[in-house]
Amino acid sequence: MSGPHDLFVRRTFSHPELAAAELRAVLPPQVVSQVDWSTLRRESGSVVDPELKETESDLLFSARLSGGRPVLLYLLLEHQSSVDRWMALRMLRYVVRQLEHWRKEHAGSGLLPVIIPLVMYHGPGGAWSAPRQIEELFDVPGEGALSEEWRALLPRFEYLVDDLTSERAEALLARPGPPQARLALLALRYGRTEELAQQLPRWAALFAQVRATPNGLEELSGVFHYLLLVGERSVRGATVGMLKSVVGSRRTEELMLTWGEEHFEQGRQKGLSEGLSQGRAEGRAEDVLRILAARGVQVDDQARQRILSCTDLATLDQWFDRALKATRLAEVLEDRAQ
Repeated sequence: MSGPHDLFVRRTFSHPELAAAELRAVLPPQVVSQVDWSTLRRESGSVVDPELKETESDLLFSARLSGGRPVLLYLLLEHQSSVDRWMALRMLRYVVRQLEHWRKEHAGSGLLPVIIPLVMYHGPGGAWSAPRQIEELFDVPGEGALSEEWRALLPRFEYLVDDLTSERAEALLARPGPPQARLALLALRYGRTEELAQQLPRWAALFAQVRATPNGLEELSGVFHYLLLVGERSVRGATVGMLKSVVGSRRTEELMLTWGEEHFEQGRQKGLSEGLSQGRAEGRAEDVLRILAARGVQVDDQARQRILSCTDLATLDQWFDRALKATRLAEVLEDRAQ
């Protein structure tokens, strides 16, 4: 099940006009000026490598240059509570897979399309500090000139980062593009911080701009649902108060009811999943004890409690397999790695 960050970002930036605002804010000006942004479109799921679907937040767009030449823009939106040191390797893997897929679809072409990888980061753990170049992940021998000789032999790859944690609200408010994009970035930047209560009143004009768009009420609903899901309890009152000032008390009550139902359903589904896992573990533990009893293996109270309290299915499966041949309890529970 996708988390609230993934769902919110995909819902917002899957729209080409909003994705274009993000890309134009991060790409070099010379590149931005060469892209025909009216041709930007999101690629269908059939284009993305199936293995990439494990990352629920990745989005792939294609566009053409002003002269008509096609270019692929790969936009990876990542939401992590901590910086991922190995992101350069992950991004390289994603890009290579997409290029391999492209080659299968364009066997007659002798050149590959340009793919620009971008990571959007808004983790609460501080600024993005992971290496952005793949070369930095290698253990290069030697020092000085000798080290540079080695580095010249390494593959070259670098990805872009939109580090929202280093951006002030004023800078995000000043970004060009649709107001929905700016509001989404602000929500991602401040949604999990105690600053949110102080920031919300400063976004009043932006809320009004979003409200005035054709799907404004739906967009605002998505933003406020996200803030209520991820925000600190201490700022929930300020969030609800701002929602009332934007859409009115009656509409706020309707949205809060919807949010409450969705929140309850998410909790129910999580509980069902956890309950199912717990039930499987309890059943397997009883199977282990039943087999041991059938084989005449004595199980003391301490061992019985250890088996019944185990919730790791892999361990229980291992004990089950051992119990089928065991003649004494130690053959089942002993740690054979020692």
